[in-house]
Amino acid sequence: MQNTLSLIGRTEPLFISDILVNEDKISELVQSSSFLVIGSAGSIGQAVTKEIFKRNPKKLHAVDISENNLVELVRDLRSSIGYIEGDFQTFALDIGSLEYTAFIKKDGQYDYVLNLSALKHVRSEKDPYTLMRMIETNIFNTVKTLEQSKEAGARKYFCVSTDKAANPVNMMGASKRIMEMFLMQGSESIEISTARFANVAFSDGSLLHGFNQRIQKKQPIVAPNDIKRYFVTPQESGELCLMSCLFGENRDIFFPKLSEALHLITFSEIAEKYLRSIGYEPYPCSSEDEARELIKTLPEQGKWPCLFTSSDTTGEKDFEEFFTDNEVLDMERFSNIGVIKNDAIYDEKLLEHFSKAINELRTSHSWTKEDIVKLFHEMIPAFGHKEMGKYLDSKM
Repeated sequence: MQNTLSLIGRTEPLFISDILVNEDKISELVQSSSFLVIGSAGSIGQAVTKEIFKRNPKKLHAVDISENNLVELVRDLRSSIGYIEGDFQTFALDIGSLEYTAFIKKDGQYDYVLNLSALKHVRSEKDPYTLMRMIETNIFNTVKTLEQSKEAGARKYFCVSTDKAANPVNMMGASKRIMEMFLMQGSESIEISTARFANVAFSDGSLLHGFNQRIQKKQPIVAPNDIKRYFVTPQESGELCLMSCLFGENRDIFFPKLSEALHLITFSEIAEKYLRSIGYEPYPCSSEDEARELIKTLPEQGKWPCLFTSSDTTGEKDFEEFFTDNEVLDMERFSNIGVIKNDAIYDEKLLEHFSKAINELRTSHSWTKEDIVKLFHEMIPAFGHKEMGKYLDSKM
């Protein structure tokens, strides 16, 4: 973790004091409880699974659609922690499938269900079909697994959200905000909690993770120089999710407190730190063609070609925020974790309208992005979506 911390401009883990103060209670709850982690093979899912596993749970079942990533999760756990006395199993299942439904009916007894599955990329809103899958994954699979958890008698349902759900400007953030609306409805019959947090440094598919890939493949480093983001480490994301799951009261949303320890940093700054940490001096280029050409010769001279440009793609937010002005906050309970307090406020007719409209679009087998954007504006009148006509897939 220490190397990652230095790259994102920090020296100390963010939640260390809160974890230390509450460790006895965390361990006691984990050791006496059973857990189902959905989306357990993604970066956040693996981090959460590790946090539970290392505290010896009574039962821990890990589900993910990615068979390969589940294999790596098990190898990682065995190689770093070893074994536990409790029942630990992994299942390569799609939570929208018949097989998953059968699995839940057969062995669905869990105290805590944690849903970490999500389509998280802003670039996934570029076409109407991937966008519809995002809605299905982020919203309706959440509703489905929440209902299954309730029927099976789970004590608590946790679902990860995102900082991009606060005053959303992209479809991914808006989908998570709508998910939160459905969670408020679900909280009437089962206790729920969630978490919003910043970018997870070097998580699978992230730009920072892409830096590793570019080095391995001997390709230029590309990053925006005008976008600042907050970053947490994978372990910190797992700690925040577990804290929210175990200690969150019904409808609580946990988030990292802003402080000197958690500050904004640009992707280009991290890129420069990253290259220097592995022995290369960043070499700024003026075009993609120049960067692709120079990668053939510069690394031998201890330099690495970089292309740092301003952002001009759809869905990028100028700044990040974890809460809105009209949300009620508890900033006293933890040292470095804030809590958004929510009442069970939701518009049942609006949620029914959304579900019906999406179902009609899916049943028709024909829809446009404009259809979905219009529906999102009905759900979130202040939705700040701005179509730029350009997406990240059109850039290096």
